[in-house]
Amino acid sequence: MGYVFLFLIGFGLAVTGGVTIIAYTNFLPAGVTWLEYFSFILTRPECYFLPAGLILIAFVIYRFPHSP
Repeated sequence: MGYVFLFLIGFGLAVTGGVTIIAYTNFLPAGVTWLEYFSFILTRPECYFLPAGLILIAFVIYRFPHSP
């Protein structure tokens, strides 16, 4: 049960971070360059939820006890 809970937390973090990164792409039509966009999202803490969630999901999948 604990692994499922950790997986869902990781999934929620990944979704939150991914949606935030996609939402910030709306700055591109406003004249922001790709370099400025990437340097901006590197400074936003909520954008780090995507890699943190993916790492948590990968950890749970790797550690999940499976039956032979």
